[in-house]
Amino acid sequence: MSYQYYHSNLHAVLVSSYEDLKAFLIRKFGCQLLAEDVVQETWLRVNQLAEPRTVAHPRAYLFKMAANLAIDHLRSEKARKRHISVESAPEDISNGMPLPDRVIDYQQRLAILRRAVDELPPRCREVFLLHKFEDCTHAEIAERLNISRNMVEKHIIRGLAHCRDRLQQAIQ
Repeated sequence: MSYQYYHSNLHAVLVSSYEDLKAFLIRKFGCQLLAEDVVQETWLRVNQLAEPRTVAHPRAYLFKMAANLAIDHLRSEKARKRHISVESAPEDISNGMPLPDRVIDYQQRLAILRRAVDELPPRCREVFLLHKFEDCTHAEIAERLNISRNMVEKHIIRGLAHCRDRLQQAIQ
C-alpha cells in the first residue's frame, strides 16, 4: 500500500466522518470548541504521519486518535489552570480581594448573562429566574405557573443552553 493511498484513504474517511466525529467528541467531552479543535488537530496529525501503515478500520482509528487528542488537551488545560491558580494565589490572598482583571472579566460575563436572560422568551425567562434566583423547585414552579414539571425542566434546559451559548460566543 502506498503512502499516498494511506493518506488519501484516511483523509477520505476523515472528511466523510467529520460531523460524526465532531458529534462524538461533543457527546464525550461536552464542548463544541474542544471538538472542533480536536477534529482539526486530528487532520493535522494525519497529514504528519510519516510512514504508511495498514489500518484495518480507518474510521475507528480516527475516532480513537481524536479521543486521545481530546484527553491530552484536557489534561494539559487542567495542568495549565493549576499552574495559573498557584501563581496568582499570593495576590488574591494578600488582601482578600479579587484581582482587577478578574473583576472586569466577571462584570463582562455578568452583563452577557443579563442580556442572554433578557433574550429568552417570556415564559422561559420566568421559569429560569424562579429556579435560578428564587431557588424554587421544579414542582413549585410547575404549580405556581400551572404548567407541567416536564415543561419546567425544558424551560430551564433551554435557558441554561442559551446562556452557555452566549458566553461561548462572547469568548470566541
